[in-house]
Amino acid sequence: MTDCKSESIRFPSCKGRLVETSFSGGAITSDGGAVLLRQADRMLGLTDRAARSLTDTRRQASCRHSLLTMVRQRVYALALGYEDLNDHDELRSDPALQTAVDADGPLAGASTLCRLERGMGREDAVRPHEALVDRFIASFPRPPRRLVLDFDATDDPVHGMREGRFFHGYYDRYCFLPL
Repeated sequence: MTDCKSESIRFPSCKGRLVETSFSGGAITSDGGAVLLRQADRMLGLTDRAARSLTDTRRQASCRHSLLTMVRQRVYALALGYEDLNDHDELRSDPALQTAVDADGPLAGASTLCRLERGMGREDAVRPHEALVDRFIASFPRPPRRLVLDFDATDDPVHGMREGRFFHGYYDRYCFLPL
C-alpha cells in the first residue's frame, strides 16, 4: 500500500510570493523542478558567477531584464529540457520559472534571449565554463590524485552520408559522432 504524506515543503519566498510544494492540487506545473534548481544554484552560485563573467553590451537604459535574470532563465530552462529559444515565448509567463529566477512578472521572450546569445563572442562562451571548473576544483579539500573523464557517445542515428557520421558497433548502426 502507498504511504502518502500530506506534508508541504517551503522554499524561500520570491517578491512576496509564497513558494511551497504540496500534494493537494491547485495551481500545478510540470516545471516545479525549476525551484529546486534555484535552491541548488543559491548554494553553488554558478549562474551568478557566469553572469558576472559575461560582457553586457546592451544599452542599460533600455533593458527590462537583468543579465543575471536572463542567464538564470536560459540555464534553468535548458535543465528542464527546453533547449529551443522559441519555448521562452510560453515559458516567460510560467510562475514556476519566474519564481526560480526571482521575478514576479514576465521574463525575457525568445527574441530578447536570441539577441543576447548572438551578441556574445568567443570569450563569453569560455568564461562561464571557467566558473564550472573553478567550482569543481573548490569542491575537493585537496586535489585528487587522478581524475577520469568518461565521454560517451550518444545514440543519434543518421541516415545518408551526413558529415560526422560513423558506425557505432554497440548500437550496430551509423550515428552522428562529432567527437
